[in-house]
Amino acid sequence: MTGDLQFSWELSGSGWARCRIADSSSERKDSVSYCTDALADLLHGVASLYGSSTVQRVSFDLEPVEVRWVLRSRGANVDIAIYRFPDMHTSWDSPDEEGTLSWSSTQPRRALGHVVMDAAQAVLRLHGEDGYREKWVQHPFPVAALQDLRRLHLRDDDCQREQCQGNPRFPDITS
Repeated sequence: MTGDLQFSWELSGSGWARCRIADSSSERKDSVSYCTDALADLLHGVASLYGSSTVQRVSFDLEPVEVRWVLRSRGANVDIAIYRFPDMHTSWDSPDEEGTLSWSSTQPRRALGHVVMDAAQAVLRLHGEDGYREKWVQHPFPVAALQDLRRLHLRDDDCQREQCQGNPRFPDITS
């Protein structure tokens, strides 16, 4: 298990985002389409790990490829497994194992919650809600999902990092 998890989410054009996740041994990069509300789905999936949910699945549409993140709670840790399927429209009900495992890592939930929240905050800081909607087109910025993850991360992980202590509406701005 490593403590050096990195995650980024960058809007790269109209309806596209570059997603990168990495640990000390490998990384995964994808260009994600706006056909799903991908950032909101990821925020909700990670936030669900703070409750009784032990497994969360989040699918990203790469047009036509599906990349499915399977997040499994293991006490204070999360097993992250990313599976690739050739066609999102035919794989939505396929078992995870029918996909090709393309990246995996076990990380503290605290680290996963923090890096996903931090990446979403960076997108909000850079684009604002209006700019995000203009670039992502189909979906508004997931303010409520970010606020929920931030609240759970602060409550359960007792994060003392400065960027976690900001204003709940715009978490990157300190009150």
